[in-house]
Amino acid sequence: MIMKDKKILVVGLAVSGVPTVNALIQLGAKVTVNDIKKEEQLQEVIALLDQEDIDCIFGRHPENVDGYDMLVLSPGVPTDLPFIMKAKERNIPVIGELELAYRICRGTFVAITGTNGKTTTTALTGKIFENACRETYVVGNIGVAAVSKALEASKDALMITEVSSFQLESIVDFKPHIAAILNITPDHLNRHKTMENYVAAKANIFKNQTKEDFLVLNADNDEAYRLSSQAKSTVIPFSRKKHLDRGAFLVGENIVVKEDGQEYQMVCSINDLNIPGNHNVENALAAVAMAYWGGIDIQTIAQTLKSFMGVAHRTEIVGEIHGVRFINDSKGTNPDASIKAIEAMKVPIVLIAGGMDKGSEFDEFILAFHGKVKHMVLLGETAVKIKNTAEKHGFYPCTIVKDMEEAVEEAYRIAEKGDVILLSPACASWDMYKNFEERGRHFKDCVERLRRSQ
Repeated sequence: MIMKDKKILVVGLAVSGVPTVNALIQLGAKVTVNDIKKEEQLQEVIALLDQEDIDCIFGRHPENVDGYDMLVLSPGVPTDLPFIMKAKERNIPVIGELELAYRICRGTFVAITGTNGKTTTTALTGKIFENACRETYVVGNIGVAAVSKALEASKDALMITEVSSFQLESIVDFKPHIAAILNITPDHLNRHKTMENYVAAKANIFKNQTKEDFLVLNADNDEAYRLSSQAKSTVIPFSRKKHLDRGAFLVGENIVVKEDGQEYQMVCSINDLNIPGNHNVENALAAVAMAYWGGIDIQTIAQTLKSFMGVAHRTEIVGEIHGVRFINDSKGTNPDASIKAIEAMKVPIVLIAGGMDKGSEFDEFILAFHGKVKHMVLLGETAVKIKNTAEKHGFYPCTIVKDMEEAVEEAYRIAEKGDVILLSPACASWDMYKNFEERGRHFKDCVERLRRSQ
């Protein structure tokens, strides 16, 4: 992709914005950066840019886009902003960071999306390829922008990439050799407006695939699996609930893989996994399917599954104080994710929930308590909305607090020996934090302060 002397407007200086700018500079482009935040709010980010003579438009969006050869959007930037629509009308290419990474990278992409489970599955899949001694980069929505490794990767590299619906909105040519859709449940409806739009964004992950490529789909999730009818690629299903003619599934408590017309091969027992819950069995099955059809031997897959300890902020055990365990599931950014975390717990729960309102409803979330949740401590924008939904369904033990410090202290006051205090917000973090990682770290800091005070 020839970028030398091209005039590129990079919109959004978030996690992927800085490496996008730096990669474009390395390729010889003339870059203008734009962010709706004011310059004084962006000083830390600006310091990370590779050179000083970049044009900047801060605190507003550009009025005129006619002078640019291309716009590159960070994932958080809505694609329907007026100046972006104007660029499209003038046939100025508008792509996202993921698309740029694909165009400038010589390696092969393995892409993972879904409403829930993306980070765990991406980390596990990446670890399998690493343990098979393949050149592997674990990138994307997992916290390392794909573009930051794109120029470094050789033609033999595997780019194991977590991709969000936001990133998939702005792809053009992006074509992973292996794509996976783990599940689809309602999420981000404040951005996508309708469920149909959300599903369509997810489906973009395989729109450019051909029959030589693979699409891994959850056969137990109707919304995801019905997309198989649209695929030109070879569909590899996985299932926790039924036997398959081809794919990854369970026989008893054993994970197996099966190719067409062959006997299944056993990988390992689900009891060998160190990540709790049925949702993590599904994540493991998806990773097994991607690795096996990606050419990795079963022994390496099995050894990795047995040693993988999960990821930070996803049902992460933080510690224990006087018999009360603390678990950080800050990655639970929608109701379905938090339902899965609750289902994975075997003891009474004091639940800390609430955050930014993404337009989700919380009825199924409350109905999933099944007597496990003894008290709910609520914070953030959605606190009252969740409390009202809980009371509508007859769940009354709720306390609204102002911040995480108070949430941890109140939860510990309520909890008894043998209980678990679970942070699983069922909401995004952006009303109080930069991201779910910052929220999870703050929770862990609050737990540590509480431990020292005891």
